Amino acid sequence: MGYRLVIFDFDGTLADSADWMRGVFHDVARRYGFRSVSPEELEALRGQDNRAIVARLGVPVWKMPFIAAHMRKLVMRDAHRIPLFPGVEALLEQLQARGIILAVVSSNSEQNVRRVLGPVASVRIHHYACGAGVFGKRAKFRKVLKAAGVHATEALSVGDEVRDIEAAAAEGIPTAAVTWGYATEALLRSRAPTLVLTRLDELLRVVAA
Repeated sequence: MGYRLVIFDFDGTLADSADWMRGVFHDVARRYGFRSVSPEELEALRGQDNRAIVARLGVPVWKMPFIAAHMRKLVMRDAHRIPLFPGVEALLEQLQARGIILAVVSSNSEQNVRRVLGPVASVRIHHYACGAGVFGKRAKFRKVLKAAGVHATEALSVGDEVRDIEAAAAEGIPTAAVTWGYATEALLRSRAPTLVLTRLDELLRVVAA
C-alpha cells in the first residue's frame, strides 16, 4: 500500500476521553440548552452519525461553534484527567522509527492535543491541523497533505467516527476505522472504510505491510 503519512483523529482514537465526556455532558447540555440524556440513551447515540446526534439532542446549528469552544476550554482544564489509550506512545514511536510522517486532525485545539499526548509523544507528530468544526475536517486533511507533500493515496486516515471516514474519503485518502472509540463498529462499517481496526497494534502491521 505504501503509506507514507498516517493522519490520526485524536479524541476516541489516541485519547481515551469517553469517560471524561460523559462526566461533563450534563453540565454542557444545561449551559447551552439542549437535551440531556440517560447513560443508556448516550450509549445508543454511538450508533448514529454526528448529524443525527445533533438533531436528536436538539442542538441549534448556530450554537455549535460556541459549544466546541467551550469544550476545548474544559479539556484544557482537565487535560490531566484524560489518558491516552494503552500502547499509543509505543505505536507513535514505532511508526516514527519506520519513517512514517505522523499528523493529527482534530476538532480539539493543538494545545490540548499536545498536553494530553505529553512532551515525548507530542513531538513525534509532524503536522497538527486542529480546531476543525464538527463537520469541517475535509479542509484540514487537505492542509496536512499539502504540508507533508504526500499524495492522498499514500496517506491513511485513522479515526473513530463517521465524519473521519467521510472527510478523508472526500479527499481520496484511504481510511482506517477504529472500533475502540466513540462510534459502533456497525456504524463505521456501514460507511465502507478501507480498513477496520479492532486493536491498536494492527495499525503497525498494516503500515509495515
